[in-house]
Amino acid sequence: MRRSTLPLPVPSEWFRFTAVTERLTLIEEPHVRGLLRANLWHLRGRRRDLLVDCGLGVTALVPLLRERFGREPVLVLTHAHLDHMGSAHEFGEVWAHPLEHVDDPAPGSLHGPTLAADLGLAETLPPALLNARPHGGYDIGTYRVRPATPTRSLADGDILEVDDIRLVVLHLPGHSPGSIALFDEHDGTLFSGDVIYDDVLLDSLPGSDRGRYAHSLRRLRDLPVRLTRPGHEGSFGKDRLHHLIDDYLRDEGGGRR
Repeated sequence: MRRSTLPLPVPSEWFRFTAVTERLTLIEEPHVRGLLRANLWHLRGRRRDLLVDCGLGVTALVPLLRERFGREPVLVLTHAHLDHMGSAHEFGEVWAHPLEHVDDPAPGSLHGPTLAADLGLAETLPPALLNARPHGGYDIGTYRVRPATPTRSLADGDILEVDDIRLVVLHLPGHSPGSIALFDEHDGTLFSGDVIYDDVLLDSLPGSDRGRYAHSLRRLRDLPVRLTRPGHEGSFGKDRLHHLIDDYLRDEGGGRR
């Protein structure tokens, strides 16, 4: 096991909560670097809440959610990569597509060169994928993704009804075999996970499939999406969504990392 001796600071808070609307909160881990800094989306219901993805899992998340919102949400995982399911083991209800093996995830690493090799990335990643530690005794070299027990298996077309929250499951493989997005048909909001975001789309990871990715994006382009809340980077509207999809499809994903 690799032990880190990097002198990383300890911030006063690990998670950042930003109220986007009255019912939607963006949760981020600002001290996570680069491609592992993911968006967590908390949707507030009248009596129950829903959380889309749950970050790296380097420190406890559920106690903070209970403190801030007064209850533990249902967790929906868009896929089982470390930056999206790291805290899943903390949750009582975990919903995911069966092709995402949340009960037996890849171990992951916060050591950049190790993670790049594991994922087959050509780019060079920094030695540490955190720029701080969640607490004084934390050693990034001990990081591993802990398995979680899925309590509901999701399929394409499923309707998720959590109190007054209603979302449609879209199975959109390509980035990973069981990648899903969640679509609010009422207001046109898409929670896209890593299916689409405003950066280079990763389509050569273990389990990725460029042909299926292209098919998924063609399907996504035909939907009446008004606003995308992605798993990374900022939110964007319909025109940007179509531009990102068209840019990818122009060469069917060829030549991408």
